[in-house]
Amino acid sequence: MSGRTRASSSASYPRSHDSSRTTSRNFFGSVRSSRRIASLCRTAGCRETWRVGEVGNGTSARRSEQAGSGGIVAPAFGRLRRILDQHPDRRRPAHLVTAPATPRRRAAATAPRRSAPRSRIVPPVLVRQIRNGIEESVHRGDIVEVDARGRVIRALGDPDRLVTLRSCVKPFGVATLIEAGGIEAFDLQPVELAIMASSHSGEDLHVRTLQGIFRRANVSQAYLACGAEGMPLDQLTAARLARDGEKPGPIRHMCSGQHSVSILLSRLKNWDPTDYWREEHPSQVAYRAVVARAFGTVPERLRTAIDGCGVLTYAFPLREVARAYALLADPDAPPSSDPRRSLAPSLRIVRDAMLAFPEMVGGTRERLDTALMKALPGRIISKGGMEALRGLGILAGPRGSGAEVGPSGMALKIEDGDGYERGTWSASIEALRQAGVVGQRVLESLDAYHRPITPDPHGRPAAQAIPDFELAPVGELIP
Repeated sequence: MSGRTRASSSASYPRSHDSSRTTSRNFFGSVRSSRRIASLCRTAGCRETWRVGEVGNGTSARRSEQAGSGGIVAPAFGRLRRILDQHPDRRRPAHLVTAPATPRRRAAATAPRRSAPRSRIVPPVLVRQIRNGIEESVHRGDIVEVDARGRVIRALGDPDRLVTLRSCVKPFGVATLIEAGGIEAFDLQPVELAIMASSHSGEDLHVRTLQGIFRRANVSQAYLACGAEGMPLDQLTAARLARDGEKPGPIRHMCSGQHSVSILLSRLKNWDPTDYWREEHPSQVAYRAVVARAFGTVPERLRTAIDGCGVLTYAFPLREVARAYALLADPDAPPSSDPRRSLAPSLRIVRDAMLAFPEMVGGTRERLDTALMKALPGRIISKGGMEALRGLGILAGPRGSGAEVGPSGMALKIEDGDGYERGTWSASIEALRQAGVVGQRVLESLDAYHRPITPDPHGRPAAQAIPDFELAPVGELIP
């Protein structure tokens, strides 16, 4: 199909550098003078002329215009390299072969080499922003769907790209408190567990629920350290607070539910909750251990970073995010030998709480996670994270053709961070449609997310995001 991006297990995408130019830079990077370059070129029969200059932190050769040519001739370079590789002592000038071993040279030879950054595959276009028929911008990204065993079912782009979980980690973090006996200790209800897994909008129903948790646990909400301002995501709530002169406070911060997990765990274990957010605090150590189990690894191997709310977040390949959400969709799916299976009772409780109270996971207005789970009750877990990451746990059930399909997980990452969320919304719905999870009736009810419109100040449609990709099955499952 013209203008569309097709997925394939062996698909490759243009790299962001010119390989011939990289080859020349790497080869001539250690050559220190134009005299040496000229000697090497004469040896191999090259006609190119070169001049040397400092570029960045190292010496690099730059070509000058060759008479009658646009510059470098690739066969000449191949010939030069073959000659030097086959006859290093006979063909190379003596001063390059027998350079004196000065202390500085010895130190340089034994020093560990700094590896070059891994070349990123350019992600395919997922969504186009169209204004009056004009393509204004595009959102590129990567999508992967895996089964309960982690085998890739569908993929578009790079399923192994490294992403930070951000708020997508929250459902797994709730299991930390459940594993420690928090439900029994504090008589926690499903609605309260749902908000602990949330990035809530800071509406009044969220505040009331969190206040009830702190009151029952007999601990002060003043311990919350997720952000002093705590401006609600919900615009109507934020406008009302501003109009009334009310300061929102950290309890309205979208991450206050996640932070309540560590505060309650500290209360349960008699740890000082004052610095619960610090990496070395026992509550964070326990949190890391459960995250590691959910992702099939050990805490020592976790790659961490600091999240926007101050606690740690974790980095995994995109396909591992999808696998974790497949586990959340059906915690009993992994074999008994898989360490992930040990979390099944706790994750089942978290999953059921999120499914039962989707408005706690997001909010009552303009939140895709909530809209998806309400449109597909009992069929899908959706959790977004900042910088345009989304995890989707798809429960077993009939797909587009009516055939029963087992549980799976899907993860999606928009390359540009998608500050307006239109790319994430549109691509998420379209990926679920192509996977057979979202039918026509549900698609129509989610049209505001599937093809979101950008209005002008007078409410007129000014632009629209249009999904434009094909998420084809990979054929044979990729382990």
